[in-house]
Amino acid sequence: MKVRVKSDQSGVDLSGVKMSMNPFDEIALEEAICLKEKGTATEVVLVSLGTKECQETLRTGLALGADRAIHIDSSEELQPYGVAKALAEIVKRESPQLVLMGKQAIDDDCNQTGQLLAGFLNWPQGTFISKLDISGPDCKIVREVDGGLETIQMALPAVLTADLRLNEPRYATLPNIMKAKQKPLEEVTASNLGVDLSPRIEVLKVVEPVVRGGGKILSNVDDLLDKLRNEAKVI
Repeated sequence: MKVRVKSDQSGVDLSGVKMSMNPFDEIALEEAICLKEKGTATEVVLVSLGTKECQETLRTGLALGADRAIHIDSSEELQPYGVAKALAEIVKRESPQLVLMGKQAIDDDCNQTGQLLAGFLNWPQGTFISKLDISGPDCKIVREVDGGLETIQMALPAVLTADLRLNEPRYATLPNIMKAKQKPLEEVTASNLGVDLSPRIEVLKVVEPVVRGGGKILSNVDDLLDKLRNEAKVI
């Protein structure tokens, strides 16, 4: 499906678009379910923010194996600061020992929410994790950095963000899809949580990428250098 920009250039036109779970969040959910299957975790709770369409995605997560879900209903334009504030209030209420989330959303690629959440909670954080081991009150993670892999041990509770190589998410089976309809899905609002989700960043204009021209096949290096020097003007 081709991405369309709104006529007033205020954002991307989402009308008629089917929403789905962010791939990195799918990986985080799979890890949480695996922890429960191993007996390390006792309950998996999903949380999502947005309009009513979020509930379909939450039901998908429940079909994959989560126990219950919380939908923070909001029609506001969501940005990482507000999302992290709302999640912090849910965490304070639920008192989990571990928050697992995707390293970034693939629509805005901000890669900020996990870090902000850990800051608001004053919890340790592990980002871009590709391996997780939990032993007693601590967890050991392997995270991907520019120079390779970094191993860190930290105390729980903690906020961890999942990278691609952490696991491979499962598919929901038909019986579990049917069971998911009966699992608890709680609705709350930002005002219930005492959180202001108003955007802190103003979007001035959204435009489609400039259409690229066709490529050219050149016969020799001299022609290439001439084009780079006189047309592209990069040398």
